[in-house]
Amino acid sequence: MGFSKSFPKTIDKSSYPKWEEIFLSEEEERVEESKCREDNIVLMKECIDDAKKLFSDKNLKDFQSDIINTAISLFEKRASHEVFWKESKAKEKFDALNK
Repeated sequence: MGFSKSFPKTIDKSSYPKWEEIFLSEEEERVEESKCREDNIVLMKECIDDAKKLFSDKNLKDFQSDIINTAISLFEKRASHEVFWKESKAKEKFDALNK
């Protein structure tokens, strides 16, 4: 079963929204996963560079494992997740359908 997300749709003469479920095709999911993966690789490389700079700036001994652990911590704080990308794509489809 593919990814889906529900969004509220305002209906005239009702104070309650109608929830509309948007589904992504398998191809749309794969595209969003691919974009997420590419962005996360770039982000991880930046985190490794930032971790190296932190160790250098603070005159800390830069053991490879310490740099990688610091980079992972930075990455976890910054990383976008596949669900976010898929939800964004679903919202884009919802907005296009309800213009």
